[in-house]
Amino acid sequence: MINKKFPPRSAFVHCNGDCTNTCIYGCVGCMACVRACRFGAITLNERNIAVVDENKCVGCGACSRVCLQGLIQMHLDANTIRVRCMNHDKGVDARKECMKSCIACGICQRTCPSGAVVVKDNLAVIDDELCLSCGMCAAFCTRKAILDTRGVITPLK
Repeated sequence: MINKKFPPRSAFVHCNGDCTNTCIYGCVGCMACVRACRFGAITLNERNIAVVDENKCVGCGACSRVCLQGLIQMHLDANTIRVRCMNHDKGVDARKECMKSCIACGICQRTCPSGAVVVKDNLAVIDDELCLSCGMCAAFCTRKAILDTRGVITPLK
């Protein structure tokens, strides 16, 4: 394991790879993040979507800076709940693009006990500073657009 600065952060790719070919918000598999990562922490999966290995990621943010789609963001390692989609379209249009897209229904926001989840621009956003990683938002998300990266509350795939 690589030593990280405190508090430890890792990159996360906000794309689940279940989008249609017309989704303008998903990973395009351009490999810019893979080339930017000096630690070999990013690879492309079988769907050509970037995936980060948190055990190798040092949280430098190089991948985040080069991501053409703006999908890679740095998150606190302690917070394991993530929104896996960046589709900002309204619900009916987002549904057409992906089975796991956020449709801005607000269930996550209403069930979050700490107020860490807000729906902004038709997309759930989680504030790492407020998130308790309780998983309430992930458990109640009907679209499975919110992921528990540990796989305890929601399956990883």
